[in-house]
Amino acid sequence: MTKRTSGRKPAARRASRHDLSRPGVSEVLSRANRRAHEQANVRSGRRGMRSVHAAIALAVDEDERGHGEWLKRPLRWLIALLLLPMCWVTTWTFLSRFSHATVERGFWQTPEFWYFALGALSMVGWFWSGLLKSFFLYLYVLGHELTHAVFVLCFRGKVTDIHVSTEGGYITTNKTNLLIALSPYFVPFWSVVCAVLYAVLRLAADPGPAWDLAFYASMGVTWTFHMVWTLWMIPRDQPDLRQNGRVLSLVIIYLANVLVLVALFCTASENPLRDTREFAMEWLRHAATWGDALWRNISRITAEAIASWKP
Repeated sequence: MTKRTSGRKPAARRASRHDLSRPGVSEVLSRANRRAHEQANVRSGRRGMRSVHAAIALAVDEDERGHGEWLKRPLRWLIALLLLPMCWVTTWTFLSRFSHATVERGFWQTPEFWYFALGALSMVGWFWSGLLKSFFLYLYVLGHELTHAVFVLCFRGKVTDIHVSTEGGYITTNKTNLLIALSPYFVPFWSVVCAVLYAVLRLAADPGPAWDLAFYASMGVTWTFHMVWTLWMIPRDQPDLRQNGRVLSLVIIYLANVLVLVALFCTASENPLRDTREFAMEWLRHAATWGDALWRNISRITAEAIASWKP
């Protein structure tokens, strides 16, 4: 039986304390209790089920060591290094397109931009104020676990249990992979919910311009909600990232979030299909330019190194 445990979100009050000190007696007892439950589940015939659970990093390490983790680590580093140029080109292209739209098209003067920006700024202020922190933490954990569940179903897996609280959350499933583990870190769940509700509203009736502006404000709030809580959670030793390697996971999360931002930017334009096509063409031009520059520098450095070794 393969049983993998991949963590979610440590408790909001426990995270900083556990990062700076050794585990307390209560945590040790809690871990022992979880292991006892896992062993009981195995003996009772609940085979093939994998739990995506909060703050059980030790079990992840034991599982990975038993499956030749030392062989996977160099491969993950190699993939992460190969993805870094793609991250750079995508970021450069997005900033180039955004500056072009802002300066030449006056995008920053549009109501869509300002309502999205106001929604984003309001959520940042609310986050730093700490008001209703437990409520927003619960919403984040709920969206996090539901995103896991949706991706499990997309990969034809089964979800047999889901738990959500301000102390963390988990799902129990018979399937896990890279996308299932990392999806909550780049899919803004509540933004997707708002977009679906808005699409249903437009199909059912003609909401008018005011609802359009409210939609952009809600997207600013929900996307920023996803980003600030994700950035708050990632440094707190998430076992999701350990499962697939921290470096590779962080590179994928960064690239995926930039692509989500690109999608939002193109959708907010007057002609989304045209802007998406132009972004793709500009991405290819930048990739060719930076690729050629990288190749020339590598060739020059290699030639100089070879020349320095010749007698």
